Amino acid sequence: MLRRIHSLPGLIVALLLAVLALTGAILSVDPAMDRLGTRVPDNGQISVATLADRVARHYPGVEQIQRSPSGSVIVYYSRDGRTGAERIDPLSGQGIGSYAPSAFTRWVKKLHRSLLAGTPGQAVAGVSALAMLALCLSGMALLARRVGGWRQLARPLRGNFSQRWHAELGRLALAGLLVSAVTGLYMSAATFGLVADGMQNEPDFPTAAATGPAAPIGTLPALLATDLNDLRELVYPSPGNPEDFYSLRTAQGDGYVDQATGALLSWRAHDGVHRAYELIYQLHTGEGLWWLGLFLGLSVLSVPLMGVTGVSMWWQRRRSMPRIADNSGPQSADTVILVGSEGNSTWGFAKALHDALRQAGQRVHTVSINQLATEYRQARHLFILTSTYGEGDAPASANRFLARLDGFAGTHRPSFAVLGFGDRQFPKFCQFARDVQDALLERGWHRSLDLGTVDRQSAQAFAQWGQAVGQLLGHELTLAYAPTLPPTQALELIERIDYGAQVQAPTSILRFGPIVPQNRIARFRRLIGLNGLPRFEAGDLVGVVPPGSPVPRFYSLASGAKDGFLEICVRKQPGGLCSQMLHGLKPGERIEVFIRSNPDFRPASGKSSVILIGAGAGIGPLAGFIRNNTGKYPMYLYWGGRDPASDFLYEPELGEYLADRRLTQLHAVFSRVKEGAYVQDRVLDNASQMRRLIENGAQILVCGSRAMAGSIMQAMEGILSPIGLDVRTLKLQGRYREDVY
Repeated sequence: MLRRIHSLPGLIVALLLAVLALTGAILSVDPAMDRLGTRVPDNGQISVATLADRVARHYPGVEQIQRSPSGSVIVYYSRDGRTGAERIDPLSGQGIGSYAPSAFTRWVKKLHRSLLAGTPGQAVAGVSALAMLALCLSGMALLARRVGGWRQLARPLRGNFSQRWHAELGRLALAGLLVSAVTGLYMSAATFGLVADGMQNEPDFPTAAATGPAAPIGTLPALLATDLNDLRELVYPSPGNPEDFYSLRTAQGDGYVDQATGALLSWRAHDGVHRAYELIYQLHTGEGLWWLGLFLGLSVLSVPLMGVTGVSMWWQRRRSMPRIADNSGPQSADTVILVGSEGNSTWGFAKALHDALRQAGQRVHTVSINQLATEYRQARHLFILTSTYGEGDAPASANRFLARLDGFAGTHRPSFAVLGFGDRQFPKFCQFARDVQDALLERGWHRSLDLGTVDRQSAQAFAQWGQAVGQLLGHELTLAYAPTLPPTQALELIERIDYGAQVQAPTSILRFGPIVPQNRIARFRRLIGLNGLPRFEAGDLVGVVPPGSPVPRFYSLASGAKDGFLEICVRKQPGGLCSQMLHGLKPGERIEVFIRSNPDFRPASGKSSVILIGAGAGIGPLAGFIRNNTGKYPMYLYWGGRDPASDFLYEPELGEYLADRRLTQLHAVFSRVKEGAYVQDRVLDNASQMRRLIENGAQILVCGSRAMAGSIMQAMEGILSPIGLDVRTLKLQGRYREDVY
């Protein structure tokens, strides 16, 4: 529901909001430019009478003096039968330039206020301000849910390009957008008389005539008592009319001044409503607060960009929602699949399961979790595929699960299995899937399979779960699904270093380079420093598409594009289609790859220490981090292998890094030697140093197998306990990050 509230107004008024935002950004520059060319005297330095006296020396035909909110003083006058307007220096009364608002500025103001459509346009602008407010509030709530609570709003953001930029721009511009939306909505309501603006309380025109001949303006007491910085407008009496009055408008109120005595007549002070409207007008336009105007202008510039990324995200969700063919009814189905998804990505996996079960002869009913029926008369199996949103919350299509479950009245209950989708970087990985399983067990439902989990949409993990489902049903079940792949690029192997054959753990460091045609364009690209590689950093993931399989395998990168090559460290897995293919490559042979950004697994910027922990091929990205530690910040590597004579990966490079201080300490441990040990043992041996580094702000990066990562986490819990910390807290702080497989 919250996502619909956020998406609907954005899609409907995206173009209008972009127009209002761009015109508002243009107008926001005016107060700053006005202030830039203005000399503003201190309070009490110049009275209105003094200013008027100075003006009279240079503009005998003065008719009106105005002071803009930014401090510019403008004189309107008549001379030789012609009228004019000039900006003046208040300290001398002399002109400093003509005053003539540009036709372009006037046009932009009309476009911003009414879309060049008069009263109907003003109404549309008001509705757009309301939509902006709805987008701000719902977007803020969505962001809080996404990052795991209001206290986590400043934490690093995850997601694809559009998701990250949309949320990042919204987070940076939120304050400015809220101010613009609320003030714009109030001003629109005041325009149509829905709220008061205090302008109705104008002073009455004096009924008595002036009491004598006009006195010199510089001697009038009311004007002598009015500071220039409080002036809004001074309108002179009609020439030759002794019964007319000066009209005075100030920041405190409005009134009339007797041109003979200088007495203040019919004075009416501004009430609270009027002052509130002026403040809101100032906050919306930045007039009088030029720095705020620039801030608001920069904030609203984010609106068109967020519109583009928002529409892109909406389209991606629409496109990722597959059509379920031959979807049986809930009461005739043998198998029911319930899907919980926030952005529709889980539906692709559900469709793959649906199609595979149908090919196995099953009648399958697939719907969202929120469409759980009150009974299933024939279903024998219930499969629930669900993601988790934010801090363990239900995704959009599953937020009514518990209510629907309590309404299940059927006496026949199919056995169930839950498959969770998530990202292990989050502390509550697949938490909602666990909650679903617990809720079903508490209500007496029978579980047919243990909870399965899929990390970062892993096609391999999904296929393995499919094998378990096939064994449950007594049918061979192949679940080959991967999200739509980005375009791939061909790379060729340029170097390989092989390790581990003697300890039955063949592992290779593979370096790939671009296939660059030898033509003028290619030579020019090399000349200007373009190496033909896609953009990536150490710790990002490379997707390798093996021949004969649509499912990519992901490997953590041990290099950045600026290194001039793409490097991975790969252990050969028995029966592993991709790892066997990679290990069989010879220099010059090619593979197809694409890059998946992994910004949540890399050292944070700053000078704090970094503790790198890994085992086996997990050293790849860790070695890449050390290679690129050109600032020589403290880095500590803990790594485990089998035998230093066979699989001491990156041994020569690590020696160089120690020598040039890119690596501070190396703690290598091997399991198949006399008195062998594992990496978690070496971590525990250095518990005191670990605690000291962590107390001083160190970050921990762990890469390797899931079993190794679990052992490291258990060891770290014991290390952290004496200083009142735990791994979960470090994860919430962004100081404990894993890349496990």
